Amino acid sequence: MNKEYFLDFSVNLDTFINDLSTIIDENNKKVIEILNIKEKTFANFVKPFEMMDERLDKFFTPLSHVNSVKNSKKTQEIYSNALPIITEYSTKIGQNLDIYKAIKQIFESEKNLNDEQKRVLELNIQNFELSGAHLDDETKEKLQKINLEKNELSNKFSQNLLDATNAFEYIVDEKDMEGVPESDIEELKFNDNGVTKYKLNLQMPTYIAYMTYGKNQAIREVLYKAYTTRAPENAAIIDRILELKQDMVKLLGFNNYSEYSIASKMAPSTDKVIEFIQKLIDSSIDQAKNELVELKEVTQDEIKSYDMAYYSEILKREKYDIDEELYRPYLEQNSVVNGMFEFLHKLFGFTCKSVETPLWDEKAKAYDLYLDDTLTARIYMDLESRKDKRGGAWMHNWQTHCKDENNNEQLASAFVVCNFPPSGKETLSLLRHDDVVTLFHEMGHTIHHLLSQVNENEVSGVNGVEWDAVEFPSQLLENFAYEPQVLKLFAKHYKTGETLPDEMIEKLILSKNFQSGLSMLRQLEFSLFDFKLHMGRYKGEEVQALLDSIREKTALIKPPAYNKFQNGFSHIFGGGYAAGYYSYKWAEVLSADTFFQIVDEGIFDSKTAKGYLDIVLKKGGSYSMQKLFVELMGREPDVNNLLRLNGIK
Repeated sequence: MNKEYFLDFSVNLDTFINDLSTIIDENNKKVIEILNIKEKTFANFVKPFEMMDERLDKFFTPLSHVNSVKNSKKTQEIYSNALPIITEYSTKIGQNLDIYKAIKQIFESEKNLNDEQKRVLELNIQNFELSGAHLDDETKEKLQKINLEKNELSNKFSQNLLDATNAFEYIVDEKDMEGVPESDIEELKFNDNGVTKYKLNLQMPTYIAYMTYGKNQAIREVLYKAYTTRAPENAAIIDRILELKQDMVKLLGFNNYSEYSIASKMAPSTDKVIEFIQKLIDSSIDQAKNELVELKEVTQDEIKSYDMAYYSEILKREKYDIDEELYRPYLEQNSVVNGMFEFLHKLFGFTCKSVETPLWDEKAKAYDLYLDDTLTARIYMDLESRKDKRGGAWMHNWQTHCKDENNNEQLASAFVVCNFPPSGKETLSLLRHDDVVTLFHEMGHTIHHLLSQVNENEVSGVNGVEWDAVEFPSQLLENFAYEPQVLKLFAKHYKTGETLPDEMIEKLILSKNFQSGLSMLRQLEFSLFDFKLHMGRYKGEEVQALLDSIREKTALIKPPAYNKFQNGFSHIFGGGYAAGYYSYKWAEVLSADTFFQIVDEGIFDSKTAKGYLDIVLKKGGSYSMQKLFVELMGREPDVNNLLRLNGIK
């Protein structure tokens, strides 16, 4: 048995479309070849079918990645041209009745299948049925057209948002920057005929900094309005995406898209999802109201939506005597990354070593992961914001651990992307603690993919994991970013080397659940809006009316009428969270439950942590997360631990 290590990162934009077409032609020939096998088995049919898609993903992922982190007119053009090709291919494969029948026959007749193979077959059968493989040709053709248009619109939605974000500039005088940390605005400074001015933008580090610390309310509103009215053209895209989704699921025999969405998730029914969200709203509302009363005592002025972060920061300082800016010298980016690796070594036993390899940007880095002194996976990190990079943070899996048709082992790799304050020639990237939490979150996703020991790629790592469970590992890891013994591994002053003092750590922990009721309501508002939106046929002003009706119960400060949050809700219109945003809270029940058990046992002596590595991380998507959780904890999840984690009584 040989090992396939890691691909060199490269994307040839000039030949990409031709190369993609060649791979797809080869795959189509391979499909014909394996369908002609008379005695089909898992080994001679399913395994080559799996690996065919794995190799296509390995080729396509670098383009998708570069389009997100090094966006240009060229990447947009190539990605837009590639999308219809990949969509048409995927739809045709997903609707191929002969493949569907072959997989069902193997599932029903082949003896001695192992659990991983059974899971691959079960999920394939489910996916084929959700793609309409069993339907007539006319219906399949309709579904193919819907999928093609839907994917193109999702890409357009995201691109519109990025273009709008990058297009905004607002020039202010030096006096208007009073109170905003110098480390956040140094890059924005310019000289205008001998006068120092600043060019504000909507990139996350700048936007958050001014909304939190900027004293000029009028400028805060300018930024807030620009941010919440980005890409108005996305309203028409939303209408069309919703229409296409409802048309699609009707053809597939579902009442609505939410019903279709949960068919492949842990949640048992749409009613249970609504009930789950509503229970959390009911549990959080009183605390949120009390938090708002407390906030209003900070100022005699009426608090608007664009004042929330500013006055909340003032209250937080008063209540906990905490100034988040004082933490940043202790949270230098490289120190945080290295300390996080040390923490993961102590918790799970693996090590990460820096490697030199050509990447897409000089700030990007690569690390090889060793488990039990054996090379296991590779991590690519791109952590700093820049103009040609999509906002937010994410993990994107590239290679997946598996064994191919010849029993050769392939190792896993993944990208970790964040938008932290950029470092410069004379400035370091000093993080907020929220940034540290974000990094731990994405690293939780990453190790879920990289530590898999599963041999079937379709259920290895994050593949095959139910969407409402996929946030479990990320949320679990982010909770440790508040633990004193974890913080002390990396929170060291970049000038003196002094470890973050105990008093500052205590304040950080005390402030962790600051306004957690309001924060919980905000997330539940997004979840309920998403899920209900996909349960009916909404268009035009009906979309805003639905959001407004939900806000009557969840938004204790009503946003201005110009706020068009939905036009920037890329999680559900540009990503994979449609009728699934509730997944964050659903998975948080699992993560909170597991976290408290690990902490109670002693973080670095925890049997549950070891069990989590062996049961959850190493097994990837080869079993349902419900089964893995019960195996790990010996019981069903307890929703009360989610409330406990958020300090909600």
